[in-house]
Amino acid sequence: MEISFASKRVLVTGAAKGIGRALAKRLASYGAEVVAVSRSKEGLDSLAAEMKNIKTICVDLSDWDATRKAIKSAGAIDCLVNNAAYATPLESFLDAKPESFDMSFAVNVKAVINVSQVVVEGMIQRKKGGSVVNLSSQASQAALPQHTIYCGTKGALDMVSRVMALELGPHNIRVNCVNPTVVMTDMGRVGWADPEKANSMLAKIPLGRFAEVDEVVDAVIYLLSDKASMINGVTLPIDGGFLAT
Repeated sequence: MEISFASKRVLVTGAAKGIGRALAKRLASYGAEVVAVSRSKEGLDSLAAEMKNIKTICVDLSDWDATRKAIKSAGAIDCLVNNAAYATPLESFLDAKPESFDMSFAVNVKAVINVSQVVVEGMIQRKKGGSVVNLSSQASQAALPQHTIYCGTKGALDMVSRVMALELGPHNIRVNCVNPTVVMTDMGRVGWADPEKANSMLAKIPLGRFAEVDEVVDAVIYLLSDKASMINGVTLPIDGGFLAT
């Protein structure tokens, strides 16, 4: 199956490292003009140096007004990937702190709404449709110890995405989520570097392993592309069967 993003402009948040960086590079290799967004200038600079068809925007997505201004400066966008996320500190329910809640929801939910509003308004004005993929998690559908706030943000993101799909579908704008299991990026290691804890999770995954970055990227690419033209409002687990158990 050949997929091309030639003549497409794709905005990816959280693009300086991890899944976002791999995704930005893959999209660029498929002919897209990529707008990479992150608060890490160093990461963005090195990304732009690797791929000539990647433009960069450095902004802290937790800042509502600065984010709106920055995203508007990107110009017309055909596809959007809301990948940026805040790795909530591991806290039990009884230890969950208000500052953890505020930052987690500001980046994992509020920023998705903010960025998407700006991008989607342009899509509607141009009347050419578009595609949005939000990076959620298996944590939206399965309770994980010490992940009260993180699970809450991803559950909220799934439902926000469904409402987006409902309201934006008439404009030929598709909105979907991908919901990976643990992916051993820098953020993944925050919660799962401990072998004892990792083994307890692996025991619940029928395929017996965590996801690779490219396996998540593959799913996002497909959902963004015209090959998924009738897929709207889904939450796609990339979890090796974790949620089936």
